[in-house]
Amino acid sequence: MADPRGFLNHGRELPSRRPVPVRLKDWKEVYEDFPEDKLRTQASRCMDCGIPFCTNGCPLGNIIPDWNDLTYRGQWRDAIDRLHSTNNFPEFTGRLCPAPCEAACVLGIHEPAVTIKRIEVEIVDRAWSEGWITPELAAEQTGKRVAVVGSGPAGLAAAQQLTRAGHTVVVFERADRIGGLMRYGIPEFKMEKRHLDRRLEQMKAEGTEFRVSIDVGVDITAAQLKDEHDAVVLACGATQARDLPIPGRELGGIHQAMEFLPGANRVQEGDLDDAPISAAGVDVIIIGGGDTGADCLGTSHRHGARSVHQFEIMPRPSDTRPDANPWPTWPMMYRVSSAHEEGGDREYAINTVQFIGDDDGNVASLETVRVEQKFDNGRMSFEPVPGSEQLFAAQRVFLAMGFTGPEQGPLLDQFGVALTERGTVDRNEHWQTNVDGVFVAGDMGRGQSLIVWAIAEGRSAAAAVDEWLMSSSQLPAPIVPTAAPQR
Repeated sequence: MADPRGFLNHGRELPSRRPVPVRLKDWKEVYEDFPEDKLRTQASRCMDCGIPFCTNGCPLGNIIPDWNDLTYRGQWRDAIDRLHSTNNFPEFTGRLCPAPCEAACVLGIHEPAVTIKRIEVEIVDRAWSEGWITPELAAEQTGKRVAVVGSGPAGLAAAQQLTRAGHTVVVFERADRIGGLMRYGIPEFKMEKRHLDRRLEQMKAEGTEFRVSIDVGVDITAAQLKDEHDAVVLACGATQARDLPIPGRELGGIHQAMEFLPGANRVQEGDLDDAPISAAGVDVIIIGGGDTGADCLGTSHRHGARSVHQFEIMPRPSDTRPDANPWPTWPMMYRVSSAHEEGGDREYAINTVQFIGDDDGNVASLETVRVEQKFDNGRMSFEPVPGSEQLFAAQRVFLAMGFTGPEQGPLLDQFGVALTERGTVDRNEHWQTNVDGVFVAGDMGRGQSLIVWAIAEGRSAAAAVDEWLMSSSQLPAPIVPTAAPQR
């Protein structure tokens, strides 16, 4: 235990966010630097519990008490080695994961939890700056070839693990750059893409091959892919967006979040001078109260929207952990992200009835009604509240209501993989689909979930592929396949 009285002597502290008026003028990450002495003080709050529930709460099984202790003692090189032993990409999870580990922190029962996520990102950022993160080359080559379809966190984790096991790995990506939603869905202010690019350079140096602008099922058939490789890992994500089929949906100015967000990222990549879908000077309504909605919110602020409302059909969460979410489960609590801090109005328990257009066929307003959440024999419904009808002006509407599963199309048809009732790709306890030699990892098999689950699934699927190819594997497998929990 780093400091037996650390949790008694020090409160939780995070780095400050840059002032809102300043950060809205650029797309850089929102946090200020955090001094080393403060970080080590935060690490001292870890109690090194006999049963580390934080480790259990992390799908990767991160050995959190160990690298907290090493951070407190200033043993940074050992800290990154311990962190990398369970997580290929801590710079991604440290910025993008909602930190279920912190929700499971024992200290969090009665006090604010240890700042696990911040410590994680500071360890890996320091390791990069010190030059400690270098290519890890396989001891020998196996002669086996593996195709990974999709370059999000699950695909990248699987690819890196399999490359390090000595296989020849080729990652296929239909977009023009590697990274999946991390590249074009996550705004720059949440994760600058330089963090992604330098990790990709490490993977290239290790031997992983990347092929972009190749749509498997269109530009290359599933049969060709199987013929040219000994195994295939499908990691294409759950990119089928949930739609809102109500009157007026055909009007102009209504877009899915993933039609809106990539344009802003392409501007930052230097591909475009201006975003093709802009929120500048207009009234914006975002339908969906989750992380993707917050990404649309922060992007709209930086475009210079006149006003922004974010709609959520669920009632406003409580400010403290609900009784229905006891420790160490993930608490459904009211949270304020950096984007919410920047402005806009959050509307809860509201449902959009129809979109109303102007004379030019573009959306002009939304007709809404307040709703009351009800349960009947365990089934949830939302009943309209009489007399609560209201119109909201909007010239841009962004739908951020989540994703229903992998896209249906040539890839799934040609591989002939079986699907579950939820529309995800079915797999057994060895990550195998019903097609011999074809495996699946990440949201494509699990359903829409967290980046930390995607990395964990990629690592576990890689171990399964390695064992299938070589009869045994030394690669770690942190989890077994499960479906995402339904809320």
